[in-house]
Amino acid sequence: MTEDKLQSARGSSSVVQSQTAEMESLRIRCERAESALKAIEQRNRILGVSSPFGILTTDPSGRVTGMNQKMHEMLPWPPQAGPDSLNVYEIQSFIESGISDGFRCCRLSRQTIIRDCTCTQDDDRSIQIRLHLSPIADDTGSFSGVMAFAENQTNLKEAQDAARESEERYRLLFQSAPVPMIERDVSGMQAYLAALRRSGVVNLRDHFRLHPEEIQRCLGMVKTVDCNDAFLHLLESSDKNELIAKMPRLVVGESFSRMAEEGILMVDEGTLLPEREMTIETLQGKRKRIMAQYMLLADQGNTLSRVVISLVDITKRMETEQALRASEQHFREQSLRDNLTGLYNRRFLYQSLPNLIRSARHTQTCLSILFMDMDDFKSVVDAHGHLNGSRAIQEVAATIRETIEPPSYAVAYAGDEFVVVLPDHSLHEAKQRAMQIQSRIKATAYLRNQGKAVRLGASCGIASFPGDADDSEGLLAAADAALFAVKGNGKGALRHFGDIG
Repeated sequence: MTEDKLQSARGSSSVVQSQTAEMESLRIRCERAESALKAIEQRNRILGVSSPFGILTTDPSGRVTGMNQKMHEMLPWPPQAGPDSLNVYEIQSFIESGISDGFRCCRLSRQTIIRDCTCTQDDDRSIQIRLHLSPIADDTGSFSGVMAFAENQTNLKEAQDAARESEERYRLLFQSAPVPMIERDVSGMQAYLAALRRSGVVNLRDHFRLHPEEIQRCLGMVKTVDCNDAFLHLLESSDKNELIAKMPRLVVGESFSRMAEEGILMVDEGTLLPEREMTIETLQGKRKRIMAQYMLLADQGNTLSRVVISLVDITKRMETEQALRASEQHFREQSLRDNLTGLYNRRFLYQSLPNLIRSARHTQTCLSILFMDMDDFKSVVDAHGHLNGSRAIQEVAATIRETIEPPSYAVAYAGDEFVVVLPDHSLHEAKQRAMQIQSRIKATAYLRNQGKAVRLGASCGIASFPGDADDSEGLLAAADAALFAVKGNGKGALRHFGDIG
């Protein structure tokens, strides 16, 4: 009996020990679980405090079950209300701002939704809130509430509104500007050039020389975004879409390919010329000269996606400048011409002859001049009058002009005297030219339009550089001396300066 009790006590002791061990193991597991739970709660608390978002959870009825400090500061909560007494469906400011409706939609749809709301703070300051609302499921998968993350997007909204307002102001100014303007997107070309670089093209200029079709390909990648009414008027168009479609073919001129290549190379460098002159052709086929000024819109400089080009029609200005230059050239020419004969005058002779002599000296060539005088011209005036005398001088000047060729030229020196300048003419060649002129004058009957047939003759003195003189004054003096010698020994002859004693 005693042995049985002892045996029974031993068995009970083993059970107790086993149960004690199990309880100890359970205690250790519980402590570990509590420690892990505390760690999770601590991490969640740190996350909730440090999160840049407002965080809020509710049960299925909308009662607030938790929120972080950020959410408490962000949303307009009722004053003096504890978190446990708050319900997102009952707070008036939540109802007015649409927050309540957002929670309701998430609860009913059981899906994540995003809702933008405008809330008014106690100080009447409006803030823009974006809510990310997600359903919460329990261990069984049943809906147990809603978790909300809130972002304060007031600054972003203000920036977006400012940008939108700025863009609207820009568009208004762009469209109403009296200056023709066009907005273009060059980013596609820029990206293509960068791809060419990556493919191994080192020198784009050489690449375009080998593949000239690439220039047109690049230009085709430039997109026209918009243009204003003034631009339509400049290009003589009433249809913006038609104009934009034909834009690549509007720029004309022989230098266009070179100008286009230079422009493409500048795009490759990420830069643009501030302004450039070019010729465009309107849709009606009229050519206009314009000054194009380029401007990169703010924050678009890296991609060249928004380039605004303002155009100034300088056609009339260019025409006026050309007319003024032509007029100036005409008056300058006239100041160097004789009014009666249209030949050059003495001013031109004195300006040009020294330069011709310097050129002849430099090139070691000859230069000759003829000093001519009409024989017995006073008798013509006496017989036919001064008016006909002037007409005869005009006709003689025409005869001389027709007998010489540029760069030779004739000068109405004084009265019935003429000087003929013969660059690159030797003495022998000058004598041949003098005899041709004398022969033409002698063979011509002058004043036929006045019903007359006046015959004239001319005497001629010849001097050559460098043999007879080494400057313009000396050369003119030598030819004049030769002419004087002719006049002293008869008329209708010619003589070289070197032949007089």
